[in-house]
Formats: sequence, C-alpha cells, structure tokens
Amino acid sequence: MDRPFRILGIQQIAVGSTDKQKLRELWVDTLGLELHGSYRSEPENVDEDIAVAGKGAFKVEVDLMQPIDPDKRPRVQEPALNHVGLWVDDLEAAETWLHRRGVRFTPGGIRKGAAGFDVCFIHPKGNEQAPIGGQGVLIELVQAPQEVIAALS
Repeated sequence: MDRPFRILGIQQIAVGSTDKQKLRELWVDTLGLELHGSYRSEPENVDEDIAVAGKGAFKVEVDLMQPIDPDKRPRVQEPALNHVGLWVDDLEAAETWLHRRGVRFTPGGIRKGAAGFDVCFIHPKGNEQAPIGGQGVLIELVQAPQEVIAALS
C-alpha cells in the first residue's frame, strides 16, 4: 500500500476518572510524572491535567481527565483508559487517506488539541458509511513537530 504518512510513536495516553485528584495522587505524587499543564473544554466535557514522562522528542503525555459534568457526554471516564495518541508525520495526508479507505472519524475534523498540536480522532466504532473504527478504542492522531519527526524517524 502506498501510504502517504507514517505513525512515529506514542504521543500520549489519556486516563479518566470522576476524580482527577486521585489520578494525580497515583501518576504525579506516587509514580513521579511531572505535572506539565492543564486543559478544560466545555464542549468536550473535560477537565484535565497533563503529566509527562521522558524528555524532548521522547516525552509521552499522560492526560489525567475528569468530566466537567459526569452525567453528560462524552463521558471521559468511560472507559478508564480513554484514548491513545499517536504521533503522525503528516496529519492532513493521514486523515484524507484513512477517510477514503473507510475509517470513521469523530466530529470536529482536524483541530488544536490540549497540548497545542493539531489532532483528529478515529472513532471507536465504525458505521455503515465508514466501517473502520478503533475496535472500541478512541485513537488520537497528533501532528508531530519537526524535532519529533527527526528523532523518531
């Protein structure tokens, strides 16, 4: 297959709970990840802390997420491993190519993500119009900056 992009590595994992503080106690206080920032989005129903492991191009985010309203969708705490983010060297080419092959994406298209990179999401489930989904896993495709592309190529 003549694929116009490459998946370079894991950019992030996102874990959810109804109590972000308990996630911080494990990931930051106990395991020692560094707290790097926070992000809040009403439309995405998410209040998250961004913790990191590693440095430079090999830094991996662990997003610690809780819903703003636990009764609204999306329910970022279900499942607890909310999504995995993958570095991609050409996000626009990847989205176009995958869409043409029947991959289902979540609404919203390519947009700025919590860490400031352009992102889009492969839906956990396919449907009639786009039968290929993440087989139950939400997958975030993240545009890698040049230094990450160089380091992971």
